[in-house]
Amino acid sequence: MTSTLMDPRVAAVLAAFDERAAREGELMRSLPTAEGMARRDEWLIHVGDAAGRLLNLLVREAKATRILELGTAYGYSTVWLAEAARATGGRVTSLEIHPGKQAQAREALTQAGLAEQVDFQLGDACSLLDGLDGPFDFVLIDLWKELYIPCFDRVWPKLAAGGFIAADNMRLPPVHIEDAERYRAHVRSTLSTHPGAGTVLLPVGSGIELTRKDE
Repeated sequence: MTSTLMDPRVAAVLAAFDERAAREGELMRSLPTAEGMARRDEWLIHVGDAAGRLLNLLVREAKATRILELGTAYGYSTVWLAEAARATGGRVTSLEIHPGKQAQAREALTQAGLAEQVDFQLGDACSLLDGLDGPFDFVLIDLWKELYIPCFDRVWPKLAAGGFIAADNMRLPPVHIEDAERYRAHVRSTLSTHPGAGTVLLPVGSGIELTRKDE
């Protein structure tokens, strides 16, 4: 449940997202797996309330102002990040390849009163990352799982000293566990040459791997 202390516009948008996710989740579970996967772009599959709150808190506590989101989707996590960015005086750069999803995300952020906090970019995440300079204080990776490692490799050099990368879906759903394990192993391999860096798996939502760069 959204906080009563939250901006009512933000709370209303998040509540609508939660209702949609519950409704579509029930429908998706009623379908054969193949059909559900074929229609995956239709569903609102979001990080969930607990993970959204955690991301919001991390941005606020780190006083992050340069925030990057890889995978806007319909804008659920974007709302949480943008609400925190408004508090820190920051801005979110959010990348999405699907124009229909991005259009709905823009509308959601407008309804939440947070449109000014977000720079939406449309296109392939890896290609867009190559054109971004950084540095970034906080990065959320939540897109197709085969892109986690190539996106990490592109964003790590652009991560500010002491900055964070949060990667979602590290424990759920089961179909992505192998991808998640490959990602986590790759992160640890990268960090082996950065003795001041660290990474930890947080059992929040679908599981978040939180990685911090050395200062």
